[in-house]
Amino acid sequence: MINAVKSNIRLASKVCKFSQDVAQPLRSKKPKSLKNVVQNFVDLKNLRAIGGKGGDGCISYLSLFSNEFAGPDGGDGGNGGHIIFKSSESVKDLNHIPTVAKAKDGEKGSKKDCNGKNADHLTINVPIGTIIKNAAGKVVGDLSRPNLMFVAARGGAGGKGNHYFVSDTQQSPMICEYGADGEDLEYTVEVKSMANIGLIGFPNAGKSTLLRAISRAKPKVAPYPFTTLKPHIGIVQYDDYEQVAVADLPGLIQDSHKNKGLGIEFLRHAERCMALLIILDSSEPEPWKKLEILQYELSQFNDDLKSRPQLVIANKMDLPGAEPNIEQLKKMTALTVIPISAKLGLNISLLLKEVKILYDRQETNK
Repeated sequence: MINAVKSNIRLASKVCKFSQDVAQPLRSKKPKSLKNVVQNFVDLKNLRAIGGKGGDGCISYLSLFSNEFAGPDGGDGGNGGHIIFKSSESVKDLNHIPTVAKAKDGEKGSKKDCNGKNADHLTINVPIGTIIKNAAGKVVGDLSRPNLMFVAARGGAGGKGNHYFVSDTQQSPMICEYGADGEDLEYTVEVKSMANIGLIGFPNAGKSTLLRAISRAKPKVAPYPFTTLKPHIGIVQYDDYEQVAVADLPGLIQDSHKNKGLGIEFLRHAERCMALLIILDSSEPEPWKKLEILQYELSQFNDDLKSRPQLVIANKMDLPGAEPNIEQLKKMTALTVIPISAKLGLNISLLLKEVKILYDRQETNK
């Protein structure tokens, strides 16, 4: 009896210990594709939305065998289609949105009082959390929940046929209406949240190599700066069925907030990440100065960016001179410093554990 109780206590302690442990990342068993297809993430798109034109009205007179002057019977034109943005869980970025979106025109009216068919609306699915700005930069739509819709351009109304203009004084009108033109407007569509974690750093710090090491994403890797010109998204899976999206962002340089390098475009990408991983080349002299520059650029663009949850990743620890820099870096910053080698895979499991802790903390504080 005593032995059974002890075994149950040991089993319960193991279960409690396992339940309190951080979820472990899953290693993908499926090999990566051999095709060198690079898919970047599009989180901003400028487009022109044109509503469909209304169908013209018809001028026609009915002639029967018993009454050759049966009167006007011209039908009305159909209404043009609208351009509608709809938030959907089935899309993740704005890559599918055309530069010019035009709805179909309404059909013309015809004789025998046949009205033209109304055109179908053009519905464009966008990710949840998409904001829509007009040409003046004012936010006119915020699709923060699933299945919300925003009418970007209304279609024109169909024209009236000559049967509409019959009156006591005009029994045989020879007039009808043209269909109205649809609205022609310009918009900027942005995704407010592009990833849970954003990788930021100077060019050639190893951001793309790290994303390749922790996910199935395949951003371009080359030994020259600015190989990443557009953000790439990788998914890290954990054994608690959570999926953490990690974004490889373009490289940052000094005075980026003044629009140098990729400038404001890059900083907008960083603004759409819940937490930031600052990647430093630990083999370079005084990497802590690079950390100060990065944090300064973030604060100059948006004060909220500096207060975002951050981790410092000291990459390239396999190179000579990295160990002393890492020790000094830990003394120069209050942030958690994780030394890794993305190329050799050193300390990647520790990094993913810290990423999961950061992600869980953010989800709890929502």
